[in-house]
Amino acid sequence: KGLLVDAAGTLLLPSEPVAEVYLHHARKYGCTLSAEQVLDNFREAYNSPWGQSTIRYVGSGRQFWREIVRRSTGCSSEALFETLYDHYSRGDAYFVTPGAVEAIHRIRARGLKTAVVSNFDTRLRRILRDLEVEHLWDAILVSAEVNMEKPNPSIFVAACEALGLPPETCVHVGDDRRNDVHGARDTGCYAWLWGEDVLSFKDVERRI
Repeated sequence: KGLLVDAAGTLLLPSEPVAEVYLHHARKYGCTLSAEQVLDNFREAYNSPWGQSTIRYVGSGRQFWREIVRRSTGCSSEALFETLYDHYSRGDAYFVTPGAVEAIHRIRARGLKTAVVSNFDTRLRRILRDLEVEHLWDAILVSAEVNMEKPNPSIFVAACEALGLPPETCVHVGDDRRNDVHGARDTGCYAWLWGEDVLSFKDVERRI
C-alpha cells in the first residue's frame, strides 16, 4: 500500500494567520485595510478563474504570488512582495500538523510507502527540510517541478509510479474536495478528505 499526502492545509499549517502576516508588513507601505478585508481579498484572488485556468505555480511561483500580494493588500510594492515571499520560503512560517510525524513513522514501519503530492512552488522542499520532515517521504511530487497540478490525474499517476505502486493500492489525504478527493479518485486511488473523512494523522494510521 501507499499513502499520498497533501502539503499545505493537511501536513503543513501556517504558524500565524496569513492575513495578519500580510497586514503586519503591508501597513509599512500604507495599507489601511483590516485583517478581515485582506483575508477576503486573498481568498478571492487565490480562487479567481485566472488562478485555475492554468498551472498556478511555475517554478518559483513568484509571478503568481506577486499578484496575490497585490490583490490582497492593494499594495504593488516590490519590497512588500519580496518580504512576504521570503517569509513563506522558510520553515518557521509553518508547523507540522500535530501527530503527523509519529504517525508517518509508524505507517512506514508497517512497510507502506509514502509520498507528498502538492500544488506548490519550488520552495516546498526547503520548507520540508527546515521542518525536518523531508526524510519521511519516498517521493515528493511538487506541481511546479512536474508541470502538473491537482486535480489533474497525471500528478497522482506520477506519484504512484514513483512509489512503484498501482493507484488502486494507494490512498490520498488532502483538505480540498476538488483537487485532492476528486482528482485522486479519478486516478483510481482511494481518497480521504482531511477534516471530514479523517480528522488527524492517527485517524489516517488507523484506517490505512
